Amino acid sequence: MNLETKIHHNELIDSELSKRIAYIDSFKVDLSLLEEEPLHKLGDLRNIATVQSIGSSTRIEGSTLSDAEVDTLIKDIKITTLESREEQEVAGYYDCLDVVLESYESMPLSENIIKQLHSILLKYSAKDTSHRGAYKNLSNKVVASYPDGMQRVIFKTTEPHLTAIEMEALIAWTNEALLTKTLHPVLVVSLFVYEFLSIHPFQDGNGRLSRLLTTLLLLQNGYKFVQYISFENQIEVHKEEYYKALMSGQKNRNLETESVNEFILFFTECISVLTDKLKLKISELISKKAVYLNDRHKKIIALLKKNGLMKFADFEKSMKTVSAASLKKDLLYLSSSLAIKKQGKLKATIYSL
Repeated sequence: MNLETKIHHNELIDSELSKRIAYIDSFKVDLSLLEEEPLHKLGDLRNIATVQSIGSSTRIEGSTLSDAEVDTLIKDIKITTLESREEQEVAGYYDCLDVVLESYESMPLSENIIKQLHSILLKYSAKDTSHRGAYKNLSNKVVASYPDGMQRVIFKTTEPHLTAIEMEALIAWTNEALLTKTLHPVLVVSLFVYEFLSIHPFQDGNGRLSRLLTTLLLLQNGYKFVQYISFENQIEVHKEEYYKALMSGQKNRNLETESVNEFILFFTECISVLTDKLKLKISELISKKAVYLNDRHKKIIALLKKNGLMKFADFEKSMKTVSAASLKKDLLYLSSSLAIKKQGKLKATIYSL
């Protein structure tokens, strides 16, 4: 198996993916600096994201519980009787997401881990006891569920007798691609998700599990911001585009013409939008706090008052005794706390008051 062949390279898509990946990676660095600052307490953001992720991922599959109802349920989950199917799905997703967020560093991608997560996801559902944590033994299909109860078949999936073979090949390819870095990790994750959904290895819970595995793989590859903003919510908001992107590849499944271009463009756009949303949330969080200025901060502001606009290289020339790492942290702190303004990306970034 070589999933990269399903990317139909051309100048347009390669250019667009390169821009998006560079943008996503730049925020990965920014957030790592933010988390070093004791001023930035992101715990509240993670709690909000958790509720949104659970609510959105279960609603994509047909649940009707609002985020407020999900929040109430998970706060009392140990004492609540989970009577409805929706409550059982929420409780299972909560437990499974908690395992992923807390233990992702010790959960290498494997069939065993995937089956364990599936067991946790469905552990409260008596209806799913017989197939919990086991690959399907009946044919299934990807079905889109809507709030009015209507369902629509999106595409057929791998037959049961081929499921174990294809899952083994998918996991082997994914681990090898991530290890050798022959393909950018964000693209590897997007290809894994597309193929996982195409196989649909379990009788039920595949859509929810695919989103949990997305979070797992992104966390493992350094994209830790996914715990603070809901990827699942982005999918829910753009559910029609999500299914359309899947169908664009599936219509030529197992043919040379099968193309994942539309799906990976959708996937990377979702993550790019998430970084923008999180930047705004962090700015709002920080703007409510007092801004402490040390001597370096005051020097940066004085230089901007004198020069108007400055690039990072300009600061390096004027503050030669300050290391590049410290200077990056200072500029990030000041721009995030709204003491200075940051425009542009990467080397083209310009700072002003």
